[in-house]
Amino acid sequence: MTNAIAVLDRVQSTDIDSYNRTGVSSVDFDNGWVAQLLTQSATAGKTETWVATIPTTANSGLKNLWMAYSPEVVSVISGSNVFKGIDVDPQHFYTVAGDYIDYFKPQVGDIITLTADALGGTKASALYVQVDATNNVYKLTWGTVSTVAGLSLKWLKTTTISKPAGAISGSDQVVAYQFEVASIA
Repeated sequence: MTNAIAVLDRVQSTDIDSYNRTGVSSVDFDNGWVAQLLTQSATAGKTETWVATIPTTANSGLKNLWMAYSPEVVSVISGSNVFKGIDVDPQHFYTVAGDYIDYFKPQVGDIITLTADALGGTKASALYVQVDATNNVYKLTWGTVSTVAGLSLKWLKTTTISKPAGAISGSDQVVAYQFEVASIA
């Protein structure tokens, strides 16, 4: 199984701290997935951390969406020991439920590249990806039209992302899709 890779090509959150938050989810979470961050945690020691909730259609559930983007340092678990940085493949990275996740708030005009693992549905003739609250999923879903009810990204081009092959020399290419944020709610 592979996990999503997200590349923030040009995003406003690079220069604006208020577009960045740390959250925690009750499920394993990939980079490029989206969640609402509406409340801060009540758990002792995590009160400055935001609680990630799945986008829904109820109670403005398509608004205030944040995208996960944590450093891709893979954890390898052996018994009760956790080792980081041994596995260099970013497609093996995900944030384990209950661990801290870095989020940024996409803004209109941001350019973001995502692998297919971050997306639901199939591309076919679709030109957009957006929140599909009918499925109650964290992934953006391919669609033929942009939605103004929530986060929507317009497909710019199909490209590749280079990732380490695990050998001393060489790399692998992963198909990815570059998007521009078309609308937010």
